[in-house]
Amino acid sequence: MRDLRIVFMGTPDFAVAILDALIKAEYNVVGVITAPDKPAGRGRKIQESAVKKYALEKKLNILQPTNLKSKDFINELENLKANLQIVVAFRMLPKIVWKMPEFGTFNLHASLLPDYRGAAPINWAIINGETKTGVTTFFIDEKIDTGNVILRKEVSIGETEIVGELHDRLMNVGSELVVETVKQIEKGSVETFSQPEAEEKIAPKIFNDTCKINWTAPINSIFNLIRGLNPYPAAWTTLFNNDDEIKVKIYDVKKEILEHQHKLGEIITSKNQLKVAVANGFIIIDSLQIAGKRKMDSKSLLNGFNFHENAFMR
Repeated sequence: MRDLRIVFMGTPDFAVAILDALIKAEYNVVGVITAPDKPAGRGRKIQESAVKKYALEKKLNILQPTNLKSKDFINELENLKANLQIVVAFRMLPKIVWKMPEFGTFNLHASLLPDYRGAAPINWAIINGETKTGVTTFFIDEKIDTGNVILRKEVSIGETEIVGELHDRLMNVGSELVVETVKQIEKGSVETFSQPEAEEKIAPKIFNDTCKINWTAPINSIFNLIRGLNPYPAAWTTLFNNDDEIKVKIYDVKKEILEHQHKLGEIITSKNQLKVAVANGFIIIDSLQIAGKRKMDSKSLLNGFNFHENAFMR
């Protein structure tokens, strides 16, 4: 059995669960690398990453480099004498960093590689209507998400599952996969396989324009986009209500397949229901957020908001 000295690199909550699993498995984490503190929110208060908060609780050694190639950081990293590095939801590493440890640097990616390489694999799997996805551990190389695969675990996607739910399930499955990967490295029993070059399904960063709903798209495409962005960063549209143009974020929805004569994007309301006409049916909105207001369920909105008879979304 190898005596492992692990450096963990990560930033968001997704990475915290994996770090916690390593600590609970009693692995020797000699250092944690995470993003520098930064101001956020209206008050511009300094915010610490989720990984830093956890590492402070566990009294782990923390490094927060702004430049991963700086001599000072490289020296600090070398002084930790780590022989294995684990990366989860961090940033691209320079070769001098990922080549440093004796037993390599591996990454956990939230897809079945080579599918959905990139920054937002969980979102895009749902947006594209996939019925399965998974998690993969692989050794890092010079390109993004292309290294030799160590282990993979497949996960089914529910027909109405939202990205927040899938995120949490993959986080838990990923924690188990990382611990299993470390066990294999510890035993010296790792067998890897190379990824095919094909990159038919990609997962680029999500931008504001990505999140805009096209109400002329097929009903399943609209439904999948909304659930693939719920709760974050959230799909959005513009509500045209008489002379007002209001940005609206859409969260929980259902779909209704039904022939109708309404214009695409037209809003239909009743006492308890808000829905939008699309091709071959309706998107029923259960929760949403109108600009300047809190997120609320549709019934609450209908109690206090007056939709004009010709209101529509576009």
